[in-house]
Amino acid sequence: MRNTVKQKILNGEKVVGAFLGFYSPEIVEMLGYSGFEFIVIDDEHGAFSPRDLENMIRAAESVNLVPIVRVSYDPSCIQKALDRGAKGIQVPMVNTKEEAELVVKRVKFPPIGQRGAAFITRPARYGRDHGKPFLDAEDENVLIIVQIETPQAVDNFEVIISVPGIDMAFIGPTDLSIFMGYKEEGAKHPEVQKVISELRERARQRNIPLGTIAGSHAGVRQELQDGTAFVAVIVTSVMMNAFTDVVEVGRKQNQ
Repeated sequence: MRNTVKQKILNGEKVVGAFLGFYSPEIVEMLGYSGFEFIVIDDEHGAFSPRDLENMIRAAESVNLVPIVRVSYDPSCIQKALDRGAKGIQVPMVNTKEEAELVVKRVKFPPIGQRGAAFITRPARYGRDHGKPFLDAEDENVLIIVQIETPQAVDNFEVIISVPGIDMAFIGPTDLSIFMGYKEEGAKHPEVQKVISELRERARQRNIPLGTIAGSHAGVRQELQDGTAFVAVIVTSVMMNAFTDVVEVGRKQNQ
């Protein structure tokens, strides 16, 4: 499966996908049939076993969704996600150049990185693909995303994104606002918005694509207008908004 999302991003195009933090191959299929281009399977906050991840990735492939995994903090999580078939790795809380370099090492095979090779996995078609052609294709195909979501990461933005192999920076507005001390207003706080706007400009000057989340179709539209290359709508937010709208209709009929 070619990583069309990575190709589009590197070509300067914009892509829209979805963030999903609970196990449901059925919803993955519905997202694909709806025309989304990628899915971020949230293994940082979601509850997924390695088998769950594999089935979610398999469902994504069946409907031409590019499967990306936001990994947890377990050092082995990147290896496991890639061996299940992930075409992208999104890593939270990357705050320094050294941490970004470690991400690349865990994603890429030698001599670039230190990823362990196994030709019996799904990506290698259980042994049908092997050797240098497979290893090189995997290195080239995988999308590496680092999350910028702390003041330290903001300060180190340029050195983080300068690490060879890092394809994109993803702004995490919720954690950024909390780390900045704005727990009540969150990402809507003017100081948080100021930092995000400055990050957009710093990325634009260096031709680095940015990604972020959106809670609604209006949010997606705004992010694309602001130049965000990789926008992921939050599935639970969309569902809760839809459920609330239905309930409101019923309430109004009883008034």
